[in-house]
Amino acid sequence: QVQLVESGGGLVQPGGSLRLSCAASGSIFSINTMAWYRQAPGKQRELVAAITRGGSTNYADSVKGRFTVSRDNAKNTLYLQMNSLKPEDTAVYFCNAPDVITPSSRYLSLWGQGTLVTVSS
Repeated sequence: QVQLVESGGGLVQPGGSLRLSCAASGSIFSINTMAWYRQAPGKQRELVAAITRGGSTNYADSVKGRFTVSRDNAKNTLYLQMNSLKPEDTAVYFCNAPDVITPSSRYLSLWGQGTLVTVSS
């Protein structure tokens, strides 16, 4: 079974930092784009940052200059370094891999279970 598991969420004060990780496990041949989404209470899920297998990135305007997305292709792991956190960054953060290829050439679209980030004093 192929799955994504996030970790690294928690409570942090405004201005602080957190690093999220998302590990893909199971029978995987390769993963193309990977992304972080977030969903705040009462709001729709939104894209935070995405990165291609080759390392090209894009960010939501609200996090540009504060968040950095990266990945380790050898470990099938995605990261999100979040600096200068603000209360409005409070949300459940989800990892997404819409294009996972298995050794049997199946294409899978996966979501993690989410990890809660709370920014509060």
